[in-house]
Amino acid sequence: MTTTANTAEANPTIFAVVLAAGQSTRFGASKQLATIDGAPLIRRALKVAAEACGEYVLTVLGHDAATVYRAMQTNSGFLVVNEGFEGGLGTSIAVAACACPPETDALLLLLADQALVTAEHLEALMSAWSGAPNEIVATSYADIEGPPVLMPRETFADLSRLDGDAGARLLFRDKRFRLKTVCFEDAAIDIDTGDDLAELLKRLPPWRG
Repeated sequence: MTTTANTAEANPTIFAVVLAAGQSTRFGASKQLATIDGAPLIRRALKVAAEACGEYVLTVLGHDAATVYRAMQTNSGFLVVNEGFEGGLGTSIAVAACACPPETDALLLLLADQALVTAEHLEALMSAWSGAPNEIVATSYADIEGPPVLMPRETFADLSRLDGDAGARLLFRDKRFRLKTVCFEDAAIDIDTGDDLAELLKRLPPWRG
């Protein structure tokens, strides 16, 4: 597990937050359950999160929560249910920010449908963080910045008030915070439709989970 920042605080507490509460409207079914090599996306995301952050994993469920929970096949980490998931991604981030333990120094937000994200990339984001409570470390891809993204403690109050689908990007240009990026082009690949999944299956190597 890599949670060491380049500051006097040698061992910050960083929680990986797996956001898996969405309705998957464009997909036509719960895409968290879509399988690749027999493993649902939610389980793949949890495996990557645990490889990077060990037991410090917080999963946010919402739509079809009971079914997605069964597909997780793990009791490790922490679990919360976003009852207001219909309000968009921001509501799930808000639930995570409110649920994290008080000693948390940063949240590492990742989406369950970014199937090409690796534990190595999550570790790179954590390693790039200076440890400053106002420094955000986002992933850059396709000329944008987005998740996975490390959100430090000073963003938590703002995160807890998020609503709608804008997510944490609202804070990237906020002058109160510094933005650092780590390039990872494969983060541009997410699954919104059945066609996205079919295209992804063509390029993924066999998974061993």
